[in-house]
Amino acid sequence: MSPYALDQPGGVQDQVIEIGARLAPHGIEAWVVGPGLSGPEGARLLGSATTIPANGSRAPIALQPSILRRAAHAVEGADVVHVHEPLMPMVGWALLRGGGIPTVGTFHADPSSLIRSTYRRFSPIGRRMVKNLVGASAVSEVAASAVRPILPNLEIIPNGLDTAQYRSEKTRDPHRLAFIGRDEPRKGLDVLLAAWPAIRAVVPAATLDVIGAVRSEQIEGIRFLGRVDGPEKRRILTTASIFVAPNLGGESFGITLLEGMAAGCAVVASDLPAFMAVGESAVSFFPRGDTQALARRVTGFLMDEESLTMAADAAVRRSSFYDWATVLPAYILMYRSALSGH
Repeated sequence: MSPYALDQPGGVQDQVIEIGARLAPHGIEAWVVGPGLSGPEGARLLGSATTIPANGSRAPIALQPSILRRAAHAVEGADVVHVHEPLMPMVGWALLRGGGIPTVGTFHADPSSLIRSTYRRFSPIGRRMVKNLVGASAVSEVAASAVRPILPNLEIIPNGLDTAQYRSEKTRDPHRLAFIGRDEPRKGLDVLLAAWPAIRAVVPAATLDVIGAVRSEQIEGIRFLGRVDGPEKRRILTTASIFVAPNLGGESFGITLLEGMAAGCAVVASDLPAFMAVGESAVSFFPRGDTQALARRVTGFLMDEESLTMAADAAVRRSSFYDWATVLPAYILMYRSALSGH
């Protein structure tokens, strides 16, 4: 169950859809529930969503009071319900009230300081809201830290990725960089663009593909590609040599970082705690917002083929930790524990 519209792009929606699609070979019949007017085959759709500002981004959620009834109806017949972002209005609230179906929850977000403070100040209320969860996980310690005041025993189950889809024998452009992100300040595109003149001054052949954002400005060496589908995204990543994640905050995991790693790019990323946990020593980190440090990391790779190759190999090895073959069994164990009452 996703609180965010299934017909809109988003990391949570992608994880919900992937989990739902991968359970059948394990003997589990699953269907996806969420707002939206379209979704994966078999999805039980809850109708249109309203987009609201949230955590430096925009969240397409359902706010109609009738959503509680529709959501409860959509899970009828289930043995276990997996609610993602249980505290996000209003889809998951139908299950938090308690409906007789064992319910587990997964927390994804790195909430703002205001939300974190609210969780601490009103922890008795929060604990009452989640008391009917029979299992709970977070995708990272960053996401878990926000809700530990109300759920102290959260399990960490990271986001998953089909890393095999990102393997390719295609020839890479040794001077090509890639970026993925919506055109929001927290995604850090402006940081990368500010560093771009310094990068090109050292390596004039450098080029950059920007996925997920469109700008009217024409910048030499940069292609703004906007939103692309999954196969095209993977094609771009597997032909680039460096993936840059210059995000400024609000990240609890870093699925795009993981995609760049799995695709065999050397990865340069800002030193967000969530990114550092995912990439560890396989990623080259720089102080967030520091354009000069970003330019130095990138040009260092562009001018040193051996370092570039070593970093790419390390990134691929690290990405295997997050493959669905590792992640999905942890969710299945949580479902079976919920069903058995343990």
